[in-house]
Amino acid sequence: MKRGKKYQEALKAVDRTKVYAKNDAVELIKKLSYAKFDETVELSMNLNVKKSTTIRDTLVLPHQFRGEKKILVFAKGDKAEEARKAGAAFVGDDDMIEKVKGGWTDFDVAVATPDMMKDVGKLGPILGRRGLMPNPKTQTVTFDVTAAINELKKGRVEFRSDKTGVIHMPVGKVSMEIAQLLDNINAVVSEVERKRPSDTKGEFVKSVALSATMGPGLRIARESE
Repeated sequence: MKRGKKYQEALKAVDRTKVYAKNDAVELIKKLSYAKFDETVELSMNLNVKKSTTIRDTLVLPHQFRGEKKILVFAKGDKAEEARKAGAAFVGDDDMIEKVKGGWTDFDVAVATPDMMKDVGKLGPILGRRGLMPNPKTQTVTFDVTAAINELKKGRVEFRSDKTGVIHMPVGKVSMEIAQLLDNINAVVSEVERKRPSDTKGEFVKSVALSATMGPGLRIARESE
């Protein structure tokens, strides 16, 4: 892939053989940012896991950087009313299922009560490929819809390793304070390390890198503090 002159200039300032302290890496990424928009800072973690193993969970980052999510809740009766009171953007049961079947996906995250999953599960071809399917592992299949909505409004995010064992996750914006970015980075690294499978031999986290949307990646230290 051919890169532009600004990227090439930024790359010259990066030592590709060096493992940077997180503070130094964040400072350099902010310094080298050249885009006209507020670039996203992304963390990548290369994990030592079996091909059949997916490392997946959710957490609320200490410092939020995205707008409020539009939440859809699949629920009936009292739970539907509870979802409305908690501030869900869209609430329904069969009506919402039919709307999604028709191709509507104008929402950021979906929550469902367990009794709805038999029907919601049929939306797999639509929601699954967009990463919107409610899942107990991400606390989006629950009868406690108020708690789920509140956490999502606070900015609860999901991380998930891909088929190669790599997690890619946004952790902030270049415009954020260095301390805020470090807090978010440490929170993710700590949470991922906590998910180490019991059968993993040797190092669980093989490498960690940090980058901005338009900039080169920097390898960073793995410790969470």
